[in-house]
Amino acid sequence: ESPFTDLPQNDVELTPDKVKDEKEGGPTFHCDLCDAELVYTIAQAFLPGLSTACVDNTTGDVFKSPGSVAAEIRKEMVEYLTQRSETFVAESVVLDAGLEVQASDHPYDIIAYLIDEFATTKRNLFSRVSEWLLSDKREDKIDDFSQEMEINGFWSIDKREAIVQTLLKNVDLKNEFHCDMKFDSADELAQHVPTCKYRSMTCQNEGCYAKYSISQMENHDSVCPYKMIPCEQKCSASLMRRDMDRHCITVCPMKLVNCPFYSVGCKSAIPQCKIEEHRSSDFHSHLLYILQGIHKEASVEVLRKRVEQLLQKYSSKLANIRDLRSLTYKVKDLDAKLGPLKVCATNEVDVATKTAGKLQILEASDTNKVTEKGAETRVVGFEAKPQSLEVTPTNKDSIEAVKAEIKDSEAKQQSLGVKSLNKVSKEGLKTKATDVEAKPQSLENTITNKDSGVAPGTTVNHHEARPPSLEVTPKKVSEATIENSVKDVEGKVRLSKVSTGENW
Repeated sequence: ESPFTDLPQNDVELTPDKVKDEKEGGPTFHCDLCDAELVYTIAQAFLPGLSTACVDNTTGDVFKSPGSVAAEIRKEMVEYLTQRSETFVAESVVLDAGLEVQASDHPYDIIAYLIDEFATTKRNLFSRVSEWLLSDKREDKIDDFSQEMEINGFWSIDKREAIVQTLLKNVDLKNEFHCDMKFDSADELAQHVPTCKYRSMTCQNEGCYAKYSISQMENHDSVCPYKMIPCEQKCSASLMRRDMDRHCITVCPMKLVNCPFYSVGCKSAIPQCKIEEHRSSDFHSHLLYILQGIHKEASVEVLRKRVEQLLQKYSSKLANIRDLRSLTYKVKDLDAKLGPLKVCATNEVDVATKTAGKLQILEASDTNKVTEKGAETRVVGFEAKPQSLEVTPTNKDSIEAVKAEIKDSEAKQQSLGVKSLNKVSKEGLKTKATDVEAKPQSLENTITNKDSGVAPGTTVNHHEARPPSLEVTPKKVSEATIENSVKDVEGKVRLSKVSTGENW
């Protein structure tokens, strides 16, 4: 048998006595208007509270059902709420005096607490078991019974709102949600009602049936889901607020989308309705992105020239292509017809030139070191002879010949498009160690370094030299080479002395 079969079919009038003025002879006509939206919200909490009390009161009882006790418990509930609302404020002040955290003073929170308190008092012995209170079966039964009372009209919303108005005046001590005006005559009250800020009105937006006080009209209008508003993305459409999010992310023409050429490099986010405009205005850039994918190592400047060539010769063939794949295939085809990019030789010569500059800096540094070592070297202890060993500071003919040959090598590399200039420069420097004319009585060493800052007149005294002199141009000579040359000269001089019978 259904637990709802004993539910009374007719609603009954249950309205608590109105608040009476405590002062005798004072105003006897009170304005009963309250915040309509809050009254409706509190009235909606009555049915779940009544359903909880009925289910917990009859759980485990085979002779009773929630519907059979609903009318009786409803009456008890109204009496309990009225009595507790009159004394709740005074009791809360006494109880909260020693507490650091005070309870909420909002009327909804206070009345909801009183409803839960009443439902707790109606639990029988079986329903007090913790397992039942926490079970899903209990929650489902409460929800079902509450919906059944709503459908059958057991407790109409108008009757519940009338009770809430009385309770609200008892707990709203700050007078934020009800009118506290009092009048001496009915005529004065009648004149006040049309202008009272708590007078009720229904939302005028199509599809919305919310009730609220005239003072809350702006607040409701700012959040009403049925309010017609213009598109947030500035398109020409106007639609209900509740449909705005779906419109903006689906059909709105001003919805931001990625450029069709996003995958090749265009990161622009543009409105959906302006894709064609963007495609036309940025066509030059899109071609550049495609060419960068084809020629990955080419510079931007070279590719821009290629874009100009494509537009000059094939503008009509490219202008009507809209999708990325077709345009890419077409650009590859037309680019192949224009021939390869002539950038390799230029790039390689630039690299070779830079490398040659670095090599000259390194060679200058090495020459500085050799010059400093040669200037510091002094060979002493030999007997002075009329014929001395002299070092000439410069052999201009030899140096000029080396420079001329290096310049000729560089010119040939640039004209032929050779990739590396380093090798030629180094080979030229390595092979230019030449012998100069032999002098009968001296050895001439030419030490030249224009970048080192060492005075060209630096002279190093060595041994006497009888054999033909050896002239060396150390453009890039190591210390070991210098030492070997000195030892070689010493050996020859020693042999010459021995053969002539002179003392060493």
